[in-house]
Amino acid sequence: MNTESAMPFEYNQVHFEELKKQQRKKVFLKGLLFLLPSLLLFSIFIFYPMIRTVYLSFFLTNQAGITTVFVGMQNYIDIFISPIFMKSLTSTFLFVLFTVPGTIIVSLFLAVIANEKIKGVGFFRMIFSSTMGVSVAAASVFWLFLFHPSIGFFNKILVTFGFDKIGWLTNPEWALASVSLSTVWMNIGFTFLIILGGLQSIDSHLYESANIDGAGFFYKLRRITIPMLSPTLFFVFTVSIIHSFQTFGQIDMLTKGGPSNETNLIVYSIYREAFVNYQYGTASAQAVVLFIIILIMTVIQFKLGERKVHYQ
Repeated sequence: MNTESAMPFEYNQVHFEELKKQQRKKVFLKGLLFLLPSLLLFSIFIFYPMIRTVYLSFFLTNQAGITTVFVGMQNYIDIFISPIFMKSLTSTFLFVLFTVPGTIIVSLFLAVIANEKIKGVGFFRMIFSSTMGVSVAAASVFWLFLFHPSIGFFNKILVTFGFDKIGWLTNPEWALASVSLSTVWMNIGFTFLIILGGLQSIDSHLYESANIDGAGFFYKLRRITIPMLSPTLFFVFTVSIIHSFQTFGQIDMLTKGGPSNETNLIVYSIYREAFVNYQYGTASAQAVVLFIIILIMTVIQFKLGERKVHYQ
């Protein structure tokens, strides 16, 4: 009796497990169907170009981009013994060092001001975020006039105070700093909006309790605002680093990589190798190196920076 009664139970259990497997397959296929358009687009515009870039980095190519000779790691060796590429690498890291902290500090300062409950603050929020609506090309033209050696606004100010004019974009000592300044201005709008959103998500009761205890502005900034804003700052810092390494538009518009390769950042160097010199193998090797650098910087940021993030 026990054996006969157990058989239907075992049969039902096996049948139930088969139904669960079929249900999982259906759910998986439905999910895959919804993801198919995205996977198709990613495959065409991201995965295939990435694989193709790695492939080309091991070859010499002709002007049409067709591989001719397999050279293995020689393209990588050539770029690392090239003084132009090493200069480009140094300039890129200096550019990131100039732009990322400057953008975040200025945006944080403006966001703290714009977060105050004062009359007309909406107008200032609009002004502070307005750079986000300006294209890189238009902003670069605007800064070209500001940096102009004879009629530029900056040199007019210098002359007014009795100083000599500066070749902001033609002097190797000033070119990278000038491009960095314009980039900080271009990036402020987006960073400001993200930080302002983070500030407005902080619980107001924390500030009310601090006010009751008689805490000052800087104490609240150090003990409440910055810790509670750390997830937003972590996001902004990571995105800003990646964006800075990929800067191209303002370099092409303002300096063309000059003078003396001072502003020849890696992305512009890749563009010049591929579409000016038609050295697709070398350009692909540089692109792979840039990908590895960004990957390492992002991993370091997540390993070290996220430890200091306080999630609410």
